[in-house]
Parts: sequence; C-alpha cells; structure tokens
Amino acid sequence: MEYLFYLTTALEWILLIYFGFAAFYVFLFALASLFRYRPKRAAQSTLRKIAVLIPGYKEDAVIVDVAKDALQQDYSAEHYDVVVIADSFQPETLAALRELPIRLVEVSFEKSTKSKALNRTMADIGDEYDIALVLDADNLMEGSFLTKVNDAFDRGFWIIQGHRAAKNLNTPFAILDAVSEEVNNNIFRKGHRVLGLSSALIGSGMAFDYAFFKETMANVKAVGGFDKELELKLLRDRQTIEYLPDAIVLDEKVQKSEVFANQRRRWLSAQLIYFRRYAWLGLSGLLRGNVDFADKVYQMISPPRVLLLGIVTFLATGYFLSGWLAPEAPWLGLSFREWRWPLLLTYVGMVLAVPRKFYNLDTLKALFTLPRAFVLMFLSLFKLKGANKKFIHTQHGTIEDKKPSS
Repeated sequence: MEYLFYLTTALEWILLIYFGFAAFYVFLFALASLFRYRPKRAAQSTLRKIAVLIPGYKEDAVIVDVAKDALQQDYSAEHYDVVVIADSFQPETLAALRELPIRLVEVSFEKSTKSKALNRTMADIGDEYDIALVLDADNLMEGSFLTKVNDAFDRGFWIIQGHRAAKNLNTPFAILDAVSEEVNNNIFRKGHRVLGLSSALIGSGMAFDYAFFKETMANVKAVGGFDKELELKLLRDRQTIEYLPDAIVLDEKVQKSEVFANQRRRWLSAQLIYFRRYAWLGLSGLLRGNVDFADKVYQMISPPRVLLLGIVTFLATGYFLSGWLAPEAPWLGLSFREWRWPLLLTYVGMVLAVPRKFYNLDTLKALFTLPRAFVLMFLSLFKLKGANKKFIHTQHGTIEDKKPSS
C-alpha cells in the first residue's frame, strides 16, 4: 500500500507541474496582451512587389469570391499579383478564375499538401517578387492589409503574421472557434510581442521576404501543420516573427462539431510530431540563450486551451470533493489546496485573453457547447495515429459576412 501511495503521489505531482506551468503560461501572456502593442509606421515607404498566394484544394464554393476580394486592396495594383493555386477544382471554377486579372497555377499531386502547392507555385511564377503573402482559400483581407504588411517590411521585419479573425459567427461552434482564435491571438501573438518574443504563425495571413520564404519552404515537407514546421525552423535560426494586430484577415470558423474534431485532431497530431522531433534541440537552444525557439518547442507539448480548462476544472473539482467527502483518503498525496492555483490562473488567464466584444449573450449560449468541445478534443488524443500521414481537408462554404474595415 505504501508503494502505491508513492506511485500515485509522483503521478499527482507530474500532473500538477505540467498543468500548473501551462496555467501560469496562459496567465502570463494573457496579462501581457492587455498592454498596447501597435508598432509605429516607418517614416518612408518603399513599394515592394507582393505575391498573394492562395492555395486551395476543392475550394470551388469560395475561391472565385476570395480572388475577386483580394483584388480590392488599396495597394498599388502594379505592385501585387493575386496567385490562385488550384488543386482539384471543377472545370467551371477554373473557367471563372481565368476571367479574372490574376495568375492561376493548376497543380495536382498524388498526396496533396499546402507545402507542395506553395513550392510548385513559386517554382512556376519566378523570382520577380519581394514579398510572399500566404492566405487560405476562404480568407478576406481588409483593404489596407498589403499596405500594413509593406510598412512592417519598411521597419526591418522579414516575417509577418497578420491578425486573423472570424468571418462568421453563425453557429455556437463558430462562436467558440472565434473566441479560441482571439484567445490564441492574445496569448501567442500579441502577448508574446509585448514581452519581446516572436509571434506564432497561424498558417494564413502571413508574409515573408519572398526569396527567404522560397528557400526555406524548399526544406519543408509537412503533410499537415506546415506553419509549425516553418516557424520552428525560423526560430531555431533566431529569426523574429512580427505581429500586426491592426492588419485584419477574416477566416471562416468551423460550424459543426465533426469539422471541429477533425481540425483539432490534425493540429494535435502535428504538435506532437514536432515536439518529438525538436524537444532536444529546444532544450539545447534554451541553454544557448535561444528563448524564442525553446518557447516554441514548449508550445508543441502544452495543452490546448480547451483541454487545459476542462482537465484543470475536472481535477480541481475532484480534489475538492475528495477533501470534503473523504478527507482521510489514503491514496491521495495532494489536495485542492495545491490545485486551486492552476484553477485560478487558468480561469483568470482565459478571462483576460477573451476580447471584450465577446462578452455578450451569444457567447454565453455558445459556452454550453464547451463541454462537447472538450470531449471531442479529449477523444482526439486517442486518434492521433496516422493523422500526420494524410492531408485532412477542412471544407469551406460560402459565408455572407462583412469585410473588415481598413
């Protein structure tokens, strides 16, 4: 019995340290995100040639409207091209795209991935560009998005992440996904930049020095989560990723639970793979002073916010009830007294990270779907095998919503 007690106590401490540190991490960067981060505009501006790269796989429902919208920037029309990368589109969609003043690149692969599509396209369109801007096939940019990206390059940054926000709030799951997006924006992007660390990339609404991106992407072979592999490589080489909180790009949020589950399964799988691949490099990087890189490696193994919220609540509640119903339980080495701090930090951090615009009745109603989202993500932990070996496509639909103002 004594052996069992020591074993369970060791497990309790491992869980407390893991989730306790994750809770503190969320609280720290959520608190930092409350401070202003609005980079000053450069005194002089140089117009750079921008390739707006829009890879799409079977995105016939949205791609034509997205391409038309991308042509409406206030940036000089001669200084940017909209490049649609068409993988498995219908003939009528391709015909409609050919009517637009864009560059259309058709690609086909036995196993489609975003990294393959981008690499093939940059090989085809040449090297006449200064900036590569990557969008998803459902993204809508605010009218001054390219201008703000160009201005960031004037300030000396080579890698930029824009502020991705929700295009649609039409279902409870879409609202929950939108809130999650903004929480991550505040913790992993704005909060990090306020404290002097790099922003996280998010897969779209991101811009790079074109030659640098082309060379770097040539070594990225990811099936899923290519942005994770990309940022790990960049931060390992001590590059800085800038965040533009005022450069908005709208992204369609998932509307159904099964899409939510598929998407999160893909993300969790990618994170686990990259943690295994970079764990030792992250530790050695930390010892050499590369905090940015070590921080990014930690993010690969940190629990997603929904899982953190659910598991910490479950464990703290369990300890509270055990202390009340069975205060002399011989199998417990810890108590609610230790777990109250992760619980408090998690909840306060989440409250700080959620933008005030989401404090409304619709969000309150959407919170009732949070337990289902937690269960779906928890079950996804047991279905990660093979998720990285095939492309898991998130289908987008046509969503009527307002474009962000400039």
